[in-house]
Amino acid sequence: MARIGSRSSNSRSPRTSGALWHVLCIAVSVAFVVAGWWLSALALNTPALPTPDVALGLFVQFAPTMGPDFAISFGRIAVSLLIGTVLGVPAGLWLGQSSRAGQLLTPALYILYPLPKIVLLPILLVLLGLGSEPKIALISLTVFFQVVVVMRDAAKNIPEQTILSVRSLGGSRWDEWRHVILPATLPDLFTTLRVSSAIAIAVLFFAEAIAGSTGIGYFIMNSWAMVNYPRMFAGIIALALLGVIVYEAFDLAERRLTRWKR
Repeated sequence: MARIGSRSSNSRSPRTSGALWHVLCIAVSVAFVVAGWWLSALALNTPALPTPDVALGLFVQFAPTMGPDFAISFGRIAVSLLIGTVLGVPAGLWLGQSSRAGQLLTPALYILYPLPKIVLLPILLVLLGLGSEPKIALISLTVFFQVVVVMRDAAKNIPEQTILSVRSLGGSRWDEWRHVILPATLPDLFTTLRVSSAIAIAVLFFAEAIAGSTGIGYFIMNSWAMVNYPRMFAGIIALALLGVIVYEAFDLAERRLTRWKR
């Protein structure tokens, strides 16, 4: 029994030590960011950049006021990421796996992908109005092209021998997608979604600041216009918090859906 208990304890120790190391890394990273923030605030000595303790107090103070705007911005980001991903994944995989489709549509992709999608905002405002629709459409387009390009390249880079091995075992086309193509491209998808989430939040800020009356972007610019820097900084923290939530959600989903990587 003692040996069994000893083995059980030893089997848990690597996992426990890994969790402690992860917590330690987070603590060190947070301390590094806070220290840099504090030094910058002391060096600049401006109301627009309060020290971390003051900024946290301001965030708590204005949190009830920002609640509705935060919910609106979060909903716009969530819906946009969903639309861009659902449309971009099959399109990118199709371009990567079909040589004819790639030859026909890749030139159009090269023309549209480098175009800054934010320049389409005036057109979308004319077509869809001033509500959430043009903002969601703009962010969805941004995410769509990011996902299409990455998924196309990921699908093209799958070794042909891997697919042929599935066919030689009598696997169907669905088996190829299920056991080879989708697992091989899933890590690339989460990588581009993490990158796209930061770009999407930046586009959201511009869209809400330029043409909006709701959302965190509008909250920040409205505070700036009123020269209310504490309120503005509370909005900046809220927008950063939104980015952290989205990023961590993708990180959690990747750990659960790509366990075979570990």
